[in-house]
Amino acid sequence: MNPLQRVGRATHASRITICLVLLYAACSVPAQDEPPPPALAAPISVYNNWSSYDELSDNIPLTEALAMRELDELLRLKHAGVRFDYYMMDAFWFAPDGGYRTWRKPNWPNGPDAWIKKCRDNGVLPGLWFSTNTLVKIQAAPAWKDSLNTDGTAMSFFEGGFLPDFMNALQFWYDHGIRMFKFDFVDMTAATPADAAKMSKAEIRERNATAFREALRAFRHKNPDAVLLAFNGFGGTLDNTYTPLPFSDPTDLRWLEVFQMEYTGDPRPSDVPESSFWRSMDIYSDHMVRRFEQLGFPLERIDSTGFMVGKTGTIYYRAMHAWKGAYLLMMARGGWVNTIHGNLELIQGKDVQWMARAQSLFFELQGLGRIHTFGGIPGDAQSYGFGGVTTRGAVYVVVNPAQDVATIKLPMLAPSQPPLGPGRIQFRDAGFQPQLTGNQVTLGPGQMAMVGYGAYASPKYDFGIQDDVVIPRSIEPFSIAFQSTGPGSVQASVNPPMHGVLRVILQEMTPDGHLRRTWAGGPPNGANMAKVFALSATQAGRDIPIKLDYDKIVWSGMSWALGEIDTRDLTPGIPLVIRFHSSEKDPVTLKGTAYLVEY
Repeated sequence: MNPLQRVGRATHASRITICLVLLYAACSVPAQDEPPPPALAAPISVYNNWSSYDELSDNIPLTEALAMRELDELLRLKHAGVRFDYYMMDAFWFAPDGGYRTWRKPNWPNGPDAWIKKCRDNGVLPGLWFSTNTLVKIQAAPAWKDSLNTDGTAMSFFEGGFLPDFMNALQFWYDHGIRMFKFDFVDMTAATPADAAKMSKAEIRERNATAFREALRAFRHKNPDAVLLAFNGFGGTLDNTYTPLPFSDPTDLRWLEVFQMEYTGDPRPSDVPESSFWRSMDIYSDHMVRRFEQLGFPLERIDSTGFMVGKTGTIYYRAMHAWKGAYLLMMARGGWVNTIHGNLELIQGKDVQWMARAQSLFFELQGLGRIHTFGGIPGDAQSYGFGGVTTRGAVYVVVNPAQDVATIKLPMLAPSQPPLGPGRIQFRDAGFQPQLTGNQVTLGPGQMAMVGYGAYASPKYDFGIQDDVVIPRSIEPFSIAFQSTGPGSVQASVNPPMHGVLRVILQEMTPDGHLRRTWAGGPPNGANMAKVFALSATQAGRDIPIKLDYDKIVWSGMSWALGEIDTRDLTPGIPLVIRFHSSEKDPVTLKGTAYLVEY
């Protein structure tokens, strides 16, 4: 069926939209031209100011003063050798009544011109975030209203005037110097009441996806240097790490025809319990990258969004905790959009040079070689890693997410790769000393390390020890039997060990045995997970200290609790009583395990 036949069968509103999109495409590029390749020509470095402010899981607003302060910090880091190619202005820069064409007042009294100019004057290309076809802190412009769905929360892409007007807004900002566009909160189920009544959900999704993809294709024809990023709404089950493939919200490789990158979820704890909350977050991002790779996405086109440092609820007030491991993993995952989110003023002193060195190494591995994955699936607590190889050697970043000591084989990454030769541990967590023998490395429970071979085994590539993630030097199972004491509550009584640290893990599950996450909200009204998942211990009625690292307000939910009891706080020979209670309202079962560890 040719385009005119399709128009003839559409509704009146649909005919207007399709004709305008086809006209936009026809005016942009001669019909015989092939579209430019959507993949990036080389890896890039991006600063995104989200998590230096947070208007979703916190109440810190985006202002011109904040955005310009972070630009000054970006330029400080850039002058010290940290590479930045783009500055992404994230959510809620726009005026609610401006149809994405005006900036919010009083937060931006002078509009964006000074920010755009200062970026471009300093060799940094600016970018903008859009909530795309959903009304998130924005009102429906007059041209959008005949595209609205029944409850007035989103606009159809294939009906009415929304899509042509939205594409005109994108062109408006491109003409004003914007070169990166982030599309978030997409709703492919949006349809006007008339079409929702007569079309299936599958047909609506396909019509929306086709209309938007073709409009973006035309936009890219006209503006081939624009970088387009796909975020929430383009597929993927992103809220946990226990869902098997295929995702309930399917991904679609056709989006790679128009987007340079597709995202895999904001950082959050995985469903793999770890003594370091931040390591469990590393595992979440690693897992999502592996899942998207399994679905056919090239690593270069996957945006893990895995590195955020900041002072807001979106990042659980992380500041700079365990940031070095998170940064190396973000770079090692192989995505060609390498993004630093958050408060750049936190990166000071020697950390600046450390970051610049890490960038230099992994841009070489990404650009001159190719990143590969190996090992098991992170969410299944199987050892895994990412490896990069060039003619100069190879670098492996490996993680053991399990509660044991594990030996991981480092595979050859390319048919032409030379023998590994002597290698060197170039980065590790504190505590357990990894052992490297040939192409095998032994890691402690929950440990991450980086190994270099060839030129990358030089002390020049030594990135040190991450002191704020401490891995036990030994671990062994400890027998424990929890008994139910009521809905969502269990208790165990054990004879205390004579030495070491007792690590206790509780996992929340549905009655049929699947992992279950509990969501307790974000700041300012969310509950601390240490109260939602209450883990306590007593001995002869005396409260015993328990070391927790999950005692945070976690907007993204959790399925586990982990606490450690130091035997130096215990009296030998007196039973230790451990209790756990979940505030989850739905029926759950609780699985408890324990380990004796030595630090």
